Amino acid sequence: MKLARRQFRRKPSLTPMIDVVFLLLVFFMLASRFGVDVQINLPLAGASNKPYQGPPRLVEVLPDTVKLNGLVTPMDALLADLGTMMLSHSDAIILRAREGADLQRVVQVMERLSDAGYETLVLVE
Repeated sequence: MKLARRQFRRKPSLTPMIDVVFLLLVFFMLASRFGVDVQINLPLAGASNKPYQGPPRLVEVLPDTVKLNGLVTPMDALLADLGTMMLSHSDAIILRAREGADLQRVVQVMERLSDAGYETLVLVE
């Protein structure tokens, strides 16, 4: 007569599950670093004591071009056209990013205007 062997049940190993949890933890920690906010300190539109003077100066930034007061203008012509509208280099220029324009494009336009000597750039939505 044969005796029945007792079969021991193996407990499932938790090691693979712990590995997966740690991999997910590392992934989400690294992925959360890509969402760092960019701080841009710009003067507020109402912070100036000077009233607005001169013709409108609205520069709309598009993905591949810019518009000055609604008219498509090349970047070099933009600087020249703004020069005829400005009473001084401290007059306000309003910048608005349009659909499809990324932040880098807006910063490039702001740098070009700043390099040309324009001091008061107001960024609006």
